[in-house]
Formats: sequence, C-alpha cells, structure tokens
Amino acid sequence: MRRRLIAGAAALALTTTTLTAPAAAEPVAGLPTTSFPLGAPGIPKSAAKSLGPGISYFTLRHGSAKDGYTVSVVVAGKDFMSESNAQAQADAVQVAGFTPTVVKFTRPAVADFPAGDYYMVRVGGWPLSQKAEAGKVVKQLKDAGVSAKVDFQGDDGFVTTGPWSVRVIVVDPRTFRGSYRSSVGTSVAKREKVSAMATAAKAVAAVNGGFFDIHTLPAFRGDPTGISVVGGKLLSEAVPGRVGLVLKGRTARVTELSSSVVARAADGTTVQVAGLNRVPQPDEVVLYTEELGRETPKDDGVEAVLDATGKVLAVRDTGGKVTRGMRVLHGVGAGADWLSEHVTEGTTVRITTRVTDLRTKRAVPLTPETNIIGGAVGLVRGGRTTITPGRDGMANTNMILRRHPRTLAGVTRNGKLVIAVVDGRDPGGTIGASFFEAAELMRWLGARDAINLDGGGSSAMVIGKKVVNHPSDGVERGVGDALLIVPAP
Repeated sequence: MRRRLIAGAAALALTTTTLTAPAAAEPVAGLPTTSFPLGAPGIPKSAAKSLGPGISYFTLRHGSAKDGYTVSVVVAGKDFMSESNAQAQADAVQVAGFTPTVVKFTRPAVADFPAGDYYMVRVGGWPLSQKAEAGKVVKQLKDAGVSAKVDFQGDDGFVTTGPWSVRVIVVDPRTFRGSYRSSVGTSVAKREKVSAMATAAKAVAAVNGGFFDIHTLPAFRGDPTGISVVGGKLLSEAVPGRVGLVLKGRTARVTELSSSVVARAADGTTVQVAGLNRVPQPDEVVLYTEELGRETPKDDGVEAVLDATGKVLAVRDTGGKVTRGMRVLHGVGAGADWLSEHVTEGTTVRITTRVTDLRTKRAVPLTPETNIIGGAVGLVRGGRTTITPGRDGMANTNMILRRHPRTLAGVTRNGKLVIAVVDGRDPGGTIGASFFEAAELMRWLGARDAINLDGGGSSAMVIGKKVVNHPSDGVERGVGDALLIVPAP
C-alpha cells in the first residue's frame, strides 16, 4: 500500500506497508506454531477446548493497542476523495482555523478489481482516552461548514499493531460424527438470531451465514442475497458466479455456483423463475415456498397456488398465504401476463430446479443432506490469496481496505472445516480485519479455499446456547441464515 502527502501539507505519522500474502500454511492440526500473520511477529495468546469428537474451539489474542483517533473530512458520505476535492477541503479546513493533513493512499489491486489512488483530509491526532477532544474539533468544523467525523485510525486499513481477538472452530471429518447444516430459522423472510437457530437444531456450535437484503420491504429483510439451500431445498437463488459453501453430511467445499428455476405450463410454454422467496422486480416471476413464513407481497400481479405435484389449486390475487406443502408462483408485469395466459386452475405446472457447480460444470445433487450457504467474497482459492469483490458485488474501498468484524469459513487440503470470527469496531480491544488480513488469517489456519461470510454487527459465534464473541452492535443481531455444526443423533 503506497501513501504520500501532498506537497505543503503537514506531516502525519503513517507507516508504509506492502500487503503481500505469506507462504501457504499446512492444514490445521491444532493451531499453527508459526508467527501470527497480522501485526508484529509473534505467537498469539491462545486457549483451546474440545467441543466433542473432532470439534476443536480456540480463542486467540494478538497485538497491542497503539492507534488513536483523528478527525477525517467527509464528502458525500465518504472520507476519501479525488486530489482536487481533497485540496479544496484542506483549504476549507485552514479557513476554519485548523491545520489539515492530506494523505494519499493506494487501495491495492485484488483478483478482479484494479488498484486505485485516493486522498483523505485529516486534522490532528489523539490517544484513545481523548476521543472527546476529537469530537470538539468535529463540532467546530461543522460550525464552519466542513463535514467531518471522529475516525479511529485502526479502522482505516493502514499499518497497525492490533489488537486482534479471534475465535476459531476446526472440525475434522475423520473423527467428527455429526453433520453440517444451514438454517434460515422459522422463516426465510424474517431475520433470526444465530443462537435461536442453533438451539432449535440442538447444534454444538454455529455462526452467522451470508448477507441478507436490508434494502427490500421490511417484512422480507431476512432474505439471503445469494444462494441458500436447506435440506436439499433451494430457498434463495444464486447470484451467478458468486462463491458459496457447499455442505453435505460432514463434508464441506468452496465453489462458485449458479442456479436455475424454470416453470413449464401444461401447454408446453416455459418461463424463467427469476427468484425465490423475495420481493419481485418489474416483469418477474418469483416462486414462494412454505419456508417463506408469511404472506406473499401485495401488488398488482397474479399468483398461482401449486400443490406438491405441481397441480394448480387456485389462481388468485397477490398477498396470500403459502400453506404447508404448497408453492406459489407470483408474477408482476410481463410475469403476471404469462401466468394469466398459460396457467389455469386444474392444470399442472412443472417446476425444474438446478444448482450448478461452476468449477466442475456439474449439477449439485439436491439431496436432503445438501445445504449451501452463499458467501460474500472469495478470499483464498487453491491455497493462494484470491480476493474477488468485483464478482461478488463488494468492489469498494470501504469493503476492500477498511477493517470490520468478519465471519470466515474455509476448507483445508485434507477436508477440515475452519470457521473464524474476528471481532472488531472496539478501539483498544479488537480492530477486525480487512479482506487482505482475513485471507492471510485463513491461510495461516490452513485453509486451501476460504470465503468471507456476512460480518459487521452480524458476526456471531455460538457455542451451545451462548454467543461467545462480542458482536459489534453490543447485542446479538438477527440474521438471514446460519451455519450449524450438529452432533450425531
């Protein structure tokens, strides 16, 4: 990562660093005996506990708190900007009576997104104990017409000493006799806590799954934003090419996935079903299953109610229930027109579902043992750091470079499942990880393939019925889905 100061700006003490991946680690036997990959070299403080045959639980701490607070100027909601904007903001800060520092930094390139140069305008520096002083400067700048925020420097993705607080679960399929499962809780539409899903399944341990849609109608904000398969049933469609964690029994693998759902009417015409258990977009046909857990959206579309054989029991207005054993095809715009023209009560509609592993080009068998959790971003592939935010919809400086709490999942060369939760957003306590740091951590833990699941306030690890990490919201958050480790019956 390169950084320099614009000529004439006051100096700011920032250490230059280059983000390079370490040599690939060997698969986990306990914890690696090599130096922790983040911060100053050294072996982390750790504790270990067995959760049952083949299930090991570790807590790790490493590093020390040396970062403090600064004030960062904000333009259009962002604290980084172009050089010309930065110089204009620096001038405004000077007019307000403060000495600005303009920092140039480079967001490093990742596998599918190029590097980029950006600028930040900052004012002053204070230790952790003097956050209130930084807040006073923010207020004075605001009074002078300059938007700014108090900014913890450990969050910015530059060089840091930490500290890091990490919880790790390693499952060895050679001695583990249970199974891996995914869960959406009692409803696809509704968010639910990981601890509740773990308790319902009598899980030994669990973590949150992938991202969920916070930008849809409030009643549907538990819907995963990528693929979800629970017990062999596709409950949320894949974002084509996005990475996921495929679970079957006590085996796990990481791969890119696509899904396809096609409805064929009795007259032979077909329509692509665009989504499952979510709010439809214009002109789409969406399929709702009994796992939706609420009424379908009320709009000006049309619905066809199907039984388990595909027989059309009713054609109705939208906004109805999805009763047990039933499915509902819901069309809006052109989708509603197709249903009205080709689907009538008493006929049969055949629904064909396929999930494809894009690495092997083969269909993933949707058996009762099959569960899939959609990842957010690929981190490691074949033992090499391969970060893919462009493909996975998170190609921005905030997600790539800045540190956040993270939930990570990976698979070692010999088939062990490695799950890690990195707590963050706790200045002085634990700072989280960037994508680069998350990839380094998973490689250090032995992952040959690894993905980033949901993070931030969603990151939660449950052992038994207890949340063992410290969610950054201060309390456990309801999420869209969860990864469960379930003991043998």
